[in-house]
Amino acid sequence: MTLEEAKAYLLRRAREMGLSAEVLFQEERELSLRAQQGVLEEIKEARQGGLGLRVVAEGRVGYAYTEELSQEALEWALAEARENALLSGKEGFLPEGKPLGHHDLLGEGLSAPLEAKKEAALGLERALRSDPRTQSVMMAAYLEREARVALASTQGAEGGFRTGLAALGGSFVLKEGESLKQGWDFRPAKEFHALDPGRTALELREKTARLLGARPLRTGRYRAYLEPRAMAGLLRVFAEALSGKNALEGKSRLLGRLGEQVASAWVTLVDDPTLEKGLASRPFDAEGTPARPVTLIERGVFRSFLHNSETARALGQANTGHAFRRYRSTLDVAPSNLYLLPVGNLKLERGVLIAEFMGLHAGANPVSLDFSLQALGLWVEEGEVRHAVENFAVSGNLLELFQAIEALGEDLDWELMGSAYGSPTVAVAELSFAGA
Repeated sequence: MTLEEAKAYLLRRAREMGLSAEVLFQEERELSLRAQQGVLEEIKEARQGGLGLRVVAEGRVGYAYTEELSQEALEWALAEARENALLSGKEGFLPEGKPLGHHDLLGEGLSAPLEAKKEAALGLERALRSDPRTQSVMMAAYLEREARVALASTQGAEGGFRTGLAALGGSFVLKEGESLKQGWDFRPAKEFHALDPGRTALELREKTARLLGARPLRTGRYRAYLEPRAMAGLLRVFAEALSGKNALEGKSRLLGRLGEQVASAWVTLVDDPTLEKGLASRPFDAEGTPARPVTLIERGVFRSFLHNSETARALGQANTGHAFRRYRSTLDVAPSNLYLLPVGNLKLERGVLIAEFMGLHAGANPVSLDFSLQALGLWVEEGEVRHAVENFAVSGNLLELFQAIEALGEDLDWELMGSAYGSPTVAVAELSFAGA
């Protein structure tokens, strides 16, 4: 069957069986081109996708999926979802839906010829090697991803969209004297023509080179400046506390604190799935709830969790349109483009400029919000960077860190980690550093 035929067939059969049903179709195409020693060592293109079912039978919810669109596979998936619902014991419902339209968020963004994409990977490697301090280039790559999503339900939801992005990424080692530093990063954009291999290589080299010749940092409490990459990693952890699902399960320290001051007055935190050219923008969520910007923290005051229909109903709050699921998975909650609003009142003084954290998965607890993380950075004195610092860890609690924010820069940079996380450079009054 075609996708449209499969959706219509499943909804018709679900109604005949007395079921409420939601059909989520997802398909992804990925292309990766890796350069090594002036030649392309890898050209890989992969496609995957399938159709996920969520059904409600006798007030209980169940899931199933299939990667085939034959009548036999669809009948099996529908029967499996119904059986899982009756066995699960988990109460559930499907929200009322409406026509959502079909949206193209990608346009001609990835339409450049393959030769141009090959040259982008090769050009990035050449530019990384052009610095005499470059000891080795482990990876120079062009990556792209295109995704197609379609949703339909017996409750009236119907729509679809196409999205995607392109990126250049590199991993390399610089050496100056006896000092060695490994750099890595990837820079995504919504369209191929926004990428610039030469500029990307220069930015990666400069950000890595400034860490050469690092000195040990003495243990102490210092004023801290978190660059966007470092702060974005912490936002990813903090997003777990903003999840209505985690709040419902008693795993959020923000539960019961709506309307309270939880951060400094400089902090306004927004999730906006409607951002033009946003890396994770979408017209609607995995349940068909239309996308809209949501202010989660406003001038330090906690205003909202991120909700899907189930968590919103259970907690008696408004659905924010943040339902998330893959065709293989169950219903969850996730941000889209989550960012700290820039202010522009930041001035460097004496302290530590934190460039990046390492080991976020192991060193930051999304429930307690405590963290202890190895980091790389720079010592700042009288408003100027004096030298790099290393061999130190930063510890604290994310709620306390947000309360101690004193200033934010004016430029917003983004990191893509599943969802997109954006931040300016952030000044924190004091953090605990464990070093030499």
